[in-house]
Amino acid sequence: MSDKSFLNWPFFEPRHRELAEALEAWCARELPRDHSDVDAACTRLVRDLGEAGFLEGTAGDAIDVRSLCLIRETLARHDGLADFSFAMQGLGTGAISLYGSPAQREWLDKTRRGEAISAFALSEPRSGSDVAQIDTRAEPDGDGYRLNGEKTWISNGGIADLYTVFARTGEGPGAKGLSAFLVPADTPGLEIRERLETISPHPLARLGFNDMTLPREALIGQPGQGFRIAMSVLDVFRSTVGAAALGFARRALDESLMRCRTRELFGDTLADLQMVQGHLAEMALDVDAAALLVYRAAWTKDQGAERVTREAAMAKLYATDRAQDVIDKAVQLHGGDGVRKGHIVESLYREIRALRIYEGASDVQKVVIARSVLADNG
Repeated sequence: MSDKSFLNWPFFEPRHRELAEALEAWCARELPRDHSDVDAACTRLVRDLGEAGFLEGTAGDAIDVRSLCLIRETLARHDGLADFSFAMQGLGTGAISLYGSPAQREWLDKTRRGEAISAFALSEPRSGSDVAQIDTRAEPDGDGYRLNGEKTWISNGGIADLYTVFARTGEGPGAKGLSAFLVPADTPGLEIRERLETISPHPLARLGFNDMTLPREALIGQPGQGFRIAMSVLDVFRSTVGAAALGFARRALDESLMRCRTRELFGDTLADLQMVQGHLAEMALDVDAAALLVYRAAWTKDQGAERVTREAAMAKLYATDRAQDVIDKAVQLHGGDGVRKGHIVESLYREIRALRIYEGASDVQKVVIARSVLADNG
């Protein structure tokens, strides 16, 4: 049983502990799922999470980041694809929650019920973490816009019902000339140009926009506000990436503790060996330190901070990098079983690697943190 003592930290309120307990019971009944058909598994997971009420906090006027983090940590500990399915509902609709018009916000009821799947279309072949370099263009066309360009590595690409798409509208240079648009998946001109496969299967795609006509009402917020919208969404959800990594790390530690208590070597259990105890101590330390950074960032945002760029970057960077180390130690402690296909530790090893890349790679987070520190010190 994973350590739950962190729920007594002052970051949390009784409602958070109740949420964690309810979700833990749901996960015990429902997870893990069969991943042989990833598209079908994600679609079913979104529907089931919606029916169970766990998607309620992914959209709306008051997004509770601590709840989002608790949910992602718990789901990741049980099933990485369940965490992915939950996370993309929030990320895909984050711009609508924060800046959407009343008409656009009607989509939120569907996504919260699990009746519609959302996606966040930001990355491009030439601009991953450097959002200011976006090439996709939305040119004024009558009362609306004409959209042309390409997006890649889009989570839920190919199965989403709606996409939040960021494009250059030219109000200014670089980041100042971007806008965000709500694009239903059945809009003429949207092409699924390629489905992308990774070491840990998720629904990913390269999208094309070919002379797509969008009405003025598709614009989210104001023209030229796209960069601000994207960063505001990432401010909220970047901390939750750290929470997912934390869930993977906790599971790796749990599996390692079980292994070390039962596996015998040289007449003792692994747990009796001093070197193994050193590994377990480092793993436990990394888990607790990551949890403190993740829930500090979430708590700070929930207290009303307009931006938590520095806190979220620290949480995301530390939790994902340390989770990689924790899981690597777990593989080592499991010996041959640690690299056997289908073993939970082997699955965790594949799952964690992507988290150090998406929503801002680790090296980019270092740049973000350094710039914040430099700015704070004149």
